[in-house]
Amino acid sequence: MYRFSDDYSEGAHPRILAALAEHNLESNPGYGLDRHSARAADLIRKEAADPSAEIHFLAGGTQANSAVIASALRPYQAVIAASTGHINVHETGAAEASGHKVLTAESADGKLNPSMIRDILSSHTDEHMVQPKMVYISDSTETGTIYTREELAALYHFCGQNGLYLFLDGARLGAALASPENDLTIADVAALTDIFYIGGTKNGALLGEALVIINDELKPGFRFLMKQRGAMLAKGWILGIQFEELFQDGLYYRLAAQARESAETIQRALEKLGYEFAYPPQTNQLFPIVPDPLAARLEAEFGCHPDRHLADNRTSIRIVTSWASTEAGIRSLLRVMSE
Repeated sequence: MYRFSDDYSEGAHPRILAALAEHNLESNPGYGLDRHSARAADLIRKEAADPSAEIHFLAGGTQANSAVIASALRPYQAVIAASTGHINVHETGAAEASGHKVLTAESADGKLNPSMIRDILSSHTDEHMVQPKMVYISDSTETGTIYTREELAALYHFCGQNGLYLFLDGARLGAALASPENDLTIADVAALTDIFYIGGTKNGALLGEALVIINDELKPGFRFLMKQRGAMLAKGWILGIQFEELFQDGLYYRLAAQARESAETIQRALEKLGYEFAYPPQTNQLFPIVPDPLAARLEAEFGCHPDRHLADNRTSIRIVTSWASTEAGIRSLLRVMSE
């Protein structure tokens, strides 16, 4: 069975595995202080067009999200997210476990805008309630949608005016950047957020997220927090070398483009078959609406998770492609969906 359940079912791009094997017996300093991590950080600073950005490598997205929130917020402060946001739905209360409430706004497409945030701020006005201090967004979102530069700039400006940090979860940033509708670069993201990360786990690496801290207020003490939270790998070079490979010649962007091309192949075929989508198809996540029996079959045969049940015995399902999606797998999926 070829799985379309996520973009991390496969291992890693062969070039990354080759680099890990080549340097396997090399003796490196621990905890991310090795030459590979240093070079990867320099490459990412170059992409961000910010030589003062602070770079840290963490193992996964939930770990990165919870570490950032715990480090940035005081005990009585909260983070604002879309109701579909990963920190609200899929992280087993990691943010709350560190003592920080997640305040949510309903969003039809998984994105936030200033009006949604303003509504939350207006209902949290004194010391009898948690104090909103951070806005969490993801690009791409949990529904596969992306932020435009104008939308991100509006959020960043609003957050600045209201004393809020803007934190962008980039677990699928590669997918967002590869979208034909995207007008952002990593340098734009760096200029329009306080802190963000670049996902490797979901874009060709074995594991790993590269956290980029832009706002000087958020830099002090972060390595202390990483260590306390078990987020500082002794063999940190394993993370560094993967991002070194991803960013030294554009491999990161090519892998994201491959995933999007596979999604576009499926999208075009489904549109010809008359399928509708629950959310605008923009990245490597597609949400076609199918009859309930077909949804059950697609989950059983391809790992396509149901997104939500709709009227008239229909379900929107999630199809996720990766850098390694195969033509044979795509043909098999479309064969079932065309029956």
